[in-house]
Amino acid sequence: MRKETYSDRITFNRKIFRGKPIIKGTRISVDIILGFLANDWSVEDILKQYPQLERKDILAALEYSAKRLNREEIVYETAS
Repeated sequence: MRKETYSDRITFNRKIFRGKPIIKGTRISVDIILGFLANDWSVEDILKQYPQLERKDILAALEYSAKRLNREEIVYETAS
């Protein structure tokens, strides 16, 4: 059996939030989930507020974000 990845739960649709990554079957974007977590919401808090989500959706949002950040180019500023 194939291991589920973030791409099984995250999608992009230009008609929803101009193509931001969202949880499949919802209008809930990855950045919304990250914002909740950054503001001290627990996974349980998010699931209570958005019962259409599953724990795996939140983990997929975190995995997607981690992989995106891992590919970012790091720019170092030099002292003048």
